[in-house]
Amino acid sequence: MDGTLSAAAAPLADRLQGVVPLATVRDAAAADTIADGLAAGGLPVLEVALRNNYGLAAIERIAARGDLMVGAGTVLTPEQLHRSLDAGASFIVAPGLDEEIVEAALAAGVPVLPGIMTPSDVQRGLRLGLRRMKVFPAGVAGGLRLINAFAPVFPGVGFMPSGGVDAHNLGDYLAHPAVFAVSGSWIASPAQVDAGAEAVAAAARGAMAGQAAAQQGLGA
Repeated sequence: MDGTLSAAAAPLADRLQGVVPLATVRDAAAADTIADGLAAGGLPVLEVALRNNYGLAAIERIAARGDLMVGAGTVLTPEQLHRSLDAGASFIVAPGLDEEIVEAALAAGVPVLPGIMTPSDVQRGLRLGLRRMKVFPAGVAGGLRLINAFAPVFPGVGFMPSGGVDAHNLGDYLAHPAVFAVSGSWIASPAQVDAGAEAVAAAARGAMAGQAAAQQGLGA
């Protein structure tokens, strides 16, 4: 099928850039702490990993606020995708490139970022019409060395490293012209959540500062 994003999905896809916090949300209190912190820290986007029983409820609770763009991560099946969309997810992230998940997301008109690790994965994504993909697990796969290898071979493809990205290396990733975003769990980690919304906000502000410095280096 033609994997071109619908007109409705394209603006959302454009907003998925820079730093995309990732969290496994354990309960309603944690959902509120994370959402309050991200909103206060000026980073109103969150990928909620479907790695526990509260994931879908977290998406629904945070999406209902209306002040954050919330997506579903660790989406492994089309059923999870549809349940995530019903809960209010506005984008989909998967650990691998599953054609059924990609096609279902595109048919629903929502941005989808499947995980890739090899040139064959990238080519499969291109055949589906994708121009943005997640590199996962980036740290294990080679990080910037892998992206340096991909960039000249796949011009026009944007990558979002995930896995091994943190406050110390996000600027290095975002300074790469082929990287449109980074995903990481350090902003809304369990320790940050336990410390409260202001700790999440402070981590978000730090990430935004790192993003701004990287963009300045690129001449953005």
